[in-house]
Formats: sequence, structure tokens, C-alpha cells
Amino acid sequence: MRYCIVLICLIFSVTAFAQQKPEQDKLIQFSGIITDIDSSNVIPYVTITNLSAKSKRVGADYRGYFTFIVNPGDTILFTAIGYKKFSTVIPESTPDSKYTIMVKLKANVIDLPSVRVFPWATTEEFTREFLSMKLADDDMAIAKKNLSRSSIDGLIQTLPRDGQEIGSQNYRYNFDRMINKNMVQTNPLLNPFAWGKLMQQIFDGDKSRTN
Repeated sequence: MRYCIVLICLIFSVTAFAQQKPEQDKLIQFSGIITDIDSSNVIPYVTITNLSAKSKRVGADYRGYFTFIVNPGDTILFTAIGYKKFSTVIPESTPDSKYTIMVKLKANVIDLPSVRVFPWATTEEFTREFLSMKLADDDMAIAKKNLSRSSIDGLIQTLPRDGQEIGSQNYRYNFDRMINKNMVQTNPLLNPFAWGKLMQQIFDGDKSRTN
């Protein structure tokens, strides 16, 4: 009687195991696209870890697309730099051997404390640099330096002339040329040819007196 009970229990155990084994060995093609939850832009090269299969890892491509084989009930973890972790579980019962999902990751914003960087390694170095530092001129000193004679002379020699200055210089040049021309025409003493003619007349007069 004891052997019959043991045999019946063994038969029931084998039957139950035979019924459960196909579910455990069922393979599912798990596919999907990974995008940003805020902008809907694809996230490339996301690391995908199957926590139920000895942490087997795969990676999404540059388009955020992934596909690999899983089992029903597997826990899948998605990780990417700058984004929060996301995990999902493959359903135990799927109508076919394919399971597709749209994974949306949220950006992980981390506020870092402000850091002030000083160029001095020690307090003694800062004190030495501070004591030897040359203070900048104030606005009044800068204005006096810019209006000094040497500064103005340098600007006169280097800066190009504006239109008003060029026009004034041309007007003065034309005026002086006109005055000189009129003086040459009206005053014979300023004409070298007139002086030559006068000297020739004097010589001719002396010759006539001598004869």
C-alpha cells in the first residue's frame, strides 16, 4: 500500500513538472525603442540587463532600438548615463513569442554645489601676491592719461583723418594756391622772370650811356 501511494505521488509530480516546464522554457523575442520621456528623442546605446538571467547585458543601437531573447517573468533593467534607471517584467502569459515595448527614460538632473576656485594654493601665497599686486587706475586717472599731450600726439599720428578734416585741409590748400597765383600775377617783384627782364634793361641802359 505504501508503494502505491509513493508511486501515485511520483506520477503527480512528474505530471506537474511536465506541465510547468514548457512555460519556463518558453522563449520570447523582446524588442523595443528607448526614448526620452520629455522630448521623445531616441536615447542611443542604453545598457539593458536581464536580472533574471545572471545579469546578462545587451545594448541598444544608435537609434535606441534593441531586441534579444528572454523568458516569461524575467526582470529587465535599463540604465543610461544622465537618466534614471527603469525596470520592467516580462509578462508570464503572452499570446505569441514576441513582446514589444516603448521604453521612456527620465533625465536625472543633479544639482551640484557651487565651487569657488582660487589660483593660490596657500594663504601665505595669496598674501604675498596681494601685497605685490599693482592696483588699477581709477576713472579719473584713466581720463587724465587719455587726455595727456603724449596720448593726443600719438592719436594724431596713428588715427586716420575724418571727412571734415580732409575737407578743411583741401579748402585751405586751394585758398593758399589761389592767393599765391594772384600775387604772382599782380606783383611783378615776386616774378623771377620780371626781375630778369629788369636786370637786362639796366644793363642795356648802361651800355647806351657808354656809347
